[in-house]
Amino acid sequence: MRLNVAVVVLLTGLVAATYGFGIYLFAQLVPDMQASLGFGFSYVGTITASAQLGFLLCAMLAVWLTPKVGGGRMIAASGAVCALALLLIPLSSNTFVIGVLLTLLAGTAATVFVPMVDVIARVVAYRYRGLAMGLVSSGTSYGVAINSLLVPIYAPQGEWRSVWWVVGLLTLAMAVLVLVVLKRGGLLGQTLPSAPTATTDEAASSSGRPGLIRPWVLLIWSMNFLIGFATFPFQTYLSSYLRTELGFDVQYTAQVWAVIGFVGMFAGLAVGWLSDRTGLRFAMYLVYGCVVTAALIFVVQPSGHWPLVAAVLFSTAFYPIFGLIPAYVSKLASSSAMAVSIFGIANVMQGSGGMLGNYGAGLLANHSGSFAGVYAVISGVGVLLIVLTLRLPSEAPAAASKGLAVG
Repeated sequence: MRLNVAVVVLLTGLVAATYGFGIYLFAQLVPDMQASLGFGFSYVGTITASAQLGFLLCAMLAVWLTPKVGGGRMIAASGAVCALALLLIPLSSNTFVIGVLLTLLAGTAATVFVPMVDVIARVVAYRYRGLAMGLVSSGTSYGVAINSLLVPIYAPQGEWRSVWWVVGLLTLAMAVLVLVVLKRGGLLGQTLPSAPTATTDEAASSSGRPGLIRPWVLLIWSMNFLIGFATFPFQTYLSSYLRTELGFDVQYTAQVWAVIGFVGMFAGLAVGWLSDRTGLRFAMYLVYGCVVTAALIFVVQPSGHWPLVAAVLFSTAFYPIFGLIPAYVSKLASSSAMAVSIFGIANVMQGSGGMLGNYGAGLLANHSGSFAGVYAVISGVGVLLIVLTLRLPSEAPAAASKGLAVG
């Protein structure tokens, strides 16, 4: 297998592990781990919020450390740490220790994903990098799909620890393969040379001068905060809502997650293809509308096959969301340095929104005794995102006025 293909495939697998196993498996096993370890929904909210904090801190660490040690080393080390944390969870019955390990797992998702831009730039031709990153970004959905196959096999027998063992061993094998391939490809060394000296506009943008603070930039940051606030708790409490409140069994719940994973395998590429032809704002309307509709289903008609319909709608929205915002920023930013600054802050806002959303949703469910209110709030946030999108400038005229190519 050619080096570039091998690297992209393995990095996709590592994203499946760090995101799919490291972040989203816990959400599917919450009811089973609750029954065994005896924690409440307030704990779930605290832990998932802590995981978002771990993601934020490690994302900032990766930005600082990657140029010093190289993207390949960061990825290989993060894969090993992820595998170790996954294997330690089934060995512990202490909820605090498990919370620390889940926070560490969320951190490895950041320290794997951030350096990938460097590694892919070194092995993939320029014109294919968008396709490569699209595939890598979809890795999460493959991890979620694997979770959905494993949970119904082990969880009904109370063997939730076995699920962690299986994914931990899979991740360990993946980490070893990544290390071998990156080493053979000479990708464990330093990162790419520094870019040429920035222009005056780039320097002004990167230094944080007023040129960076523009109305559309503030809108993007606000939208990223709301995206995290709405989409993260949607998944965190999905299994708990379906199984403990709505009375669905573990097999049906696994089917819902399988739909989310399966649709997500194609949603990113499909919506990305659509956005190139209709414009990014239209694609945003589509995905935010899907979030609103999916959340409303869980409020007004959470029975029969409707949760599966909601899963299709949510997955159609969730995976593409994280590609639409950076694409929009890259088309409106006047320089690459400005785009990096804007999107860096946007990621922090997204993580902060996820922290607050998970924690607040846990408190709301704990005090109200129902998750219906949580999904009603999520639907309202989706409507607000549509309203904010209406205020965004069109990317095409903005790009043309700057003399930039419009993709």
